[in-house]
Amino acid sequence: MNLLFANDRAGEYPQSYYAATATPLARCLALDGAVRADICIIGAGYTGLSAALHLAERGYSVAVLEAHRVGFGASGRNGGQVGPGQRIEQDSIERMVGCSEARKLWDIGLEARDLVRDLIDRHQMDCPFKPGVIHADWNARDVPHAHAYAEKLARDYDYTDITPLDRDAMQAIVNAPVYQGGVLDNGAGHLHPLRFALGLARAAQAAGVQIFEDSLVLDIQHGAKVQVKTRTGHVEADHVIVAANGYLGGLVPEVAAKVMPINNFIIATEPLAPGTVLHRDVAVADSKFVINYFRLSEDGRLLFGGGESYGYRFPDIIKTVRKPMLEVFPHLKDTRIDYSWGGTLAITMTRLPCFLRLAPNVVSVSGYSGHGVALATMAGKISAAAIAGQSEQFDTMARVHLPGFPGGRALRSPLLALAMTWFSLRDRLGL
Repeated sequence: MNLLFANDRAGEYPQSYYAATATPLARCLALDGAVRADICIIGAGYTGLSAALHLAERGYSVAVLEAHRVGFGASGRNGGQVGPGQRIEQDSIERMVGCSEARKLWDIGLEARDLVRDLIDRHQMDCPFKPGVIHADWNARDVPHAHAYAEKLARDYDYTDITPLDRDAMQAIVNAPVYQGGVLDNGAGHLHPLRFALGLARAAQAAGVQIFEDSLVLDIQHGAKVQVKTRTGHVEADHVIVAANGYLGGLVPEVAAKVMPINNFIIATEPLAPGTVLHRDVAVADSKFVINYFRLSEDGRLLFGGGESYGYRFPDIIKTVRKPMLEVFPHLKDTRIDYSWGGTLAITMTRLPCFLRLAPNVVSVSGYSGHGVALATMAGKISAAAIAGQSEQFDTMARVHLPGFPGGRALRSPLLALAMTWFSLRDRLGL
C-alpha cells in the first residue's frame, strides 16, 4: 500500500481547517508526453517548491512533478510552527559532530527561519509570520534544563531571543495548569502552512516553473540525462531533486533506509472565547516525547496536534487527539470539534535531516522530523545552490552521519511502535 493513497482521495486536499481557509492554486495539468527541463523536482511541498523557485531565479528551466496537489502532503497539514536551529538541541549536535560543525548547522537553521519570513515578505504571501513559540514543560525538574539551554544559546550562539518562564509566567500565557514552566522563543513564530505552500507555488510559477499535478513518479532512470517517468509521460533533465519526504515510498531505497514515515494528527475546535486556552497569540510545543503542539487560528479556534501512528491507515483522529487535548485543557470537554485531519511526515534516527547525493546529478533531501516548515524550505534553497555549484551548505548537512533504521523497511515500523509505546508510558508515569 502507498501512503500517497492510503488515507486521501486522489488529487484532493484533506478536509482540514487549512484547506477550508486557503485560496487554492488553479489546478495544474498532469504530465502528458515528454518534457525537457534543466531540473526535474519530485514533490511540490516546501522543499520542491523552494528549490524550484530558487533555481528558476538562477535562470534554470524547472519541471515539478506532484502526485496530488501542490502542498498536499505535510507542507499543507502541519502545525505551522517555524523555529530557528535544528530539530534537536545544540549540545546534542556538538557531541555528534563537534562544536565547529554544530555552529554551521545552527547557522543553517537560523537562516532557514529568516528565509521563511523573507519569502513571505518578498512575495507578499497571505500567511503572516506571527512571532512567539513556547516550549512548555510538564515536569518541574525539566524547567532548569530549558532555562540553562536558553543561556547556552545566548552564550555560545549569540541567540538572545529566548525568555525563561517559571510556572506563574507560563500560566499567564497558557491557560493549562499542567505546565510547570519553560521558555518563550520570540524569534520563532507560526503561520498558515498551506497558504505558505501555495504562496511558494505562485512565486515559482511567476518565475517560469512548470508544475504538473496528478503526476505520480513511477521510476527514475539515471544517466547523463535523467528520465523521470510517470504513467502518462516523462521528464528528461540534467539534474533531479527528490523531495517527497514521508510520501517517498520505495521509489529510492537508499533514502527509505534512513527516512521513515510516521503519521500525525490535528483537530480544530469551534471558535473559542478570548483567553480560553491562550492569553497571547503564540504557538506552543510541549515536552512530551509524543509532542503536543497547539496555537490559535485567525478566527479563534484551537488547532491542537497530538498522537502518532506508524502504519498506513489513520486511526479515529478525533478520538486520538481529543485525549491529549483534554489532558492539557480539561475545561474543553464540551467543546465542539469542527475539523480533524492527519498527515505523514518523515523522521530519521538522529532527527536531523537526510541530505544525500544519489548520483552526480541526483540529490535527495528529506527527514525533517517535525521541524520542516523552516528546514524543508531551506533544504530547497540549499539544493538549488548545490546544483548551481555552490555546495558548501549541502555538504555540511550531508556530512552528518545518519544510521539506517534497524530491521529495514519490513520491521522498522513495528520496532518504532514498540519504542514509542515505551516512551508514551514514561510520559504517562511522569518518568
